[in-house]
Amino acid sequence: MAEYLASIFGTEKDKVNCSFYFKIGACRHGDRCSRIHNKPTFSQTVLILNLYCNPQNSAKSADGSHSTVSDEEMQEHYDNFFEEVFVECEDRYGEIEEMNVCDNLGDHLVGNVYIKFKYEEDAEKAVVDLNNRWFGGRAIHAELSPVTDFREACCRQYEMGECTRSGFCNFMHLKPISRELRRELYGRRRRKSPSSRTRRRRSRSRTNRSRSRTQRSRSRSRSNDRRREQRDTSTSVDRVSVLPQDKEQREGRFGRY
Repeated sequence: MAEYLASIFGTEKDKVNCSFYFKIGACRHGDRCSRIHNKPTFSQTVLILNLYCNPQNSAKSADGSHSTVSDEEMQEHYDNFFEEVFVECEDRYGEIEEMNVCDNLGDHLVGNVYIKFKYEEDAEKAVVDLNNRWFGGRAIHAELSPVTDFREACCRQYEMGECTRSGFCNFMHLKPISRELRRELYGRRRRKSPSSRTRRRRSRSRTNRSRSRTQRSRSRSRSNDRRREQRDTSTSVDRVSVLPQDKEQREGRFGRY
């Protein structure tokens, strides 16, 4: 009997424990679920609830209608978010094996960020610290997650482009990052260079990214000056930007209580 119960634990045959919570670390029924949500006391994976805000789900123009966001703008916005969270958590808490962001629309999955650390101790440290911090003006809620194999948590139909439930599927629809960013982030700890050389490379990389952001900021500043001049000489109505990048840069950063 004990062997049978162990074999069905976390599966659909298990009438006591919630299989969805065991597989994806979240359940659409929440605390009202009739089955038990066994929250782990130790795990490699940290779940940060509803951290990512997709501009395509909330972008509206001045007249209240939904605005379209280009694929290029959307990918840049998402890559910037992913890099910021990944670098902050890896530098502060420890090596990250895998990080995934849900693109679902259901309340229990929307914007969820799953970070799988190499060591359980790093995950535990991250949960304690993150719950005393905020991101983008919102308090962070982090917890240990039972998910360790994301292949079991993902929707296979979505990966093949055949999911009929769209964003309201109960399995993970993971949002991909650009290939260049993936190579950069997941190659940070895999380089076999000496530690001092690695630090110099990271320093140069941060410097280059800082210069790149400064150049983009200067370019936007000059562009804004030209727009102001055009507005002064014409009677056209000001347009609301779909992706307020300056605001993202100010608010899209970690803070502490």
